Amino acid sequence: MIEFETMAQRHNYILDQLEKNEVVKISDLAKKLDVSIVTIRKDIKTLENMDLIYKAHGLIYKNNPYTQDINVNEKSLLNVEQKRDIAKFAASLIEPNDAILIASGTTVLQFAQAINVTNGKLTVVTSAMNVALALSGKANIEVIQLGGVVRPNSTSVVGPYAEDTLKKLSFSKLFLGIDGIDTDYGLTTSNLLEANLNHLMIKASQKTIVLTDYSKFGKKGFGKICNLNEIDHIITDSRITEKAKEDIDNLGVKLTIV
Repeated sequence: MIEFETMAQRHNYILDQLEKNEVVKISDLAKKLDVSIVTIRKDIKTLENMDLIYKAHGLIYKNNPYTQDINVNEKSLLNVEQKRDIAKFAASLIEPNDAILIASGTTVLQFAQAINVTNGKLTVVTSAMNVALALSGKANIEVIQLGGVVRPNSTSVVGPYAEDTLKKLSFSKLFLGIDGIDTDYGLTTSNLLEANLNHLMIKASQKTIVLTDYSKFGKKGFGKICNLNEIDHIITDSRITEKAKEDIDNLGVKLTIV
């Protein structure tokens, strides 16, 4: 229990907790500060009116947790160094004669660009047209592009054609990009059809490896892909919060920070 004499001190404590954790329960704050729910709600309302926090369903966030469908060209300009480091490590996980599946997203595009096969052969199936193009000229790589309806914002395909093809294939690894990862709710993307395709990709793969920079943690997209405990490995960067690290570890999911 922490006692503060002024409202300003409580506000600073709340903001400090959000810097350390991507999401905080309002009821937990009331207990820690030893104040009533009414008092803490007034504090939250004040901070919300100042655009310093975002409140939803008994939780507070530093920023709006709900993602939107942003064009891939805009996404490619965000957190470029982090995505590049994540991609390089992910590329090191490919083994000789692997058959892998690559979903869509700017981080997995960086991953595709980082792949260099010098031993054996690599078979790649992908829903992303830009990933297929990035790999098409590389030695020892066979690329299979899934068919379907092309989403302009992601230059990837969705729909029954891609889904039917996946049901007939099996992969050693899936490299998955996401729009949001919430340790309670799970993995999400901003498009429902893409979320459904990603779910089928997980079912078709022996191991699912998620490539995501720190900014996707605590976020939620429109379409849910799966629960967090349904994946095997997350590769992210050093700006991930301690709370997210702890939650991932508790679920038994492997975490690599680059």
